[in-house]
Amino acid sequence: MRARLLVVEDDADLARGLAFNLRHEGYEVVTAGTLREGRETARRGDLDLVLLDLALPDGDGLDLLRELREGGGALPVVCLTARGQETDVVMGLGTGADDYVTKPFGLAELFARIAAVLRRAGPAAAETVVLGEATVDFGARRVRRGGGEEDLTPVETDLLRYLLARRGQAVEREQILRDLWGVSSRHETRTLDNHVARLRRKIEADPANPRALVTVHGTGYRLEAGGTTS
Repeated sequence: MRARLLVVEDDADLARGLAFNLRHEGYEVVTAGTLREGRETARRGDLDLVLLDLALPDGDGLDLLRELREGGGALPVVCLTARGQETDVVMGLGTGADDYVTKPFGLAELFARIAAVLRRAGPAAAETVVLGEATVDFGARRVRRGGGEEDLTPVETDLLRYLLARRGQAVEREQILRDLWGVSSRHETRTLDNHVARLRRKIEADPANPRALVTVHGTGYRLEAGGTTS
């Protein structure tokens, strides 16, 4: 089945061009020119990815991104932004974006980023990890704890896999930002802190006093070595 993409972009010429080229790449595409239209289309579901402009005539695209992430929503989102400042990129990632492309961009780069996000969001190799009271099923991208279940977003999945590969090691915030998202700023690490906070709410019995994903003060984070993998 072809992936179905929503393009939220107020520049009509750019939206038409993106839709034409994405369809040529084999995607199904629907478009929206405002925040309101994007919200209404996203609510109808049946989407595989949202290509989201952040500067919309009736509001900030980040507002839609926040709504999509409420309740642990995992629909992949790639942000389009003319804001070249790293702080804006970090803000988008911190709000829950899976990737970003800064305007002007080449189509080849955009297609590659979309394909990479869709691969991460698709079925993963079966692997189950026990972290304290939580069981993380990477194949289903789901966390089971205390009789309940929650989905993992692609970003949360990548972050957890990254820390799992370095289990027992203290990893600096700046290094995680560089390795996972290609950005680094000593003053903008809140994006990572936001994702860690969301992960803790899903895997920790007491997120305020984490036992599995702990803070290494003055450095970054460490995933404790306890638990099992299958």
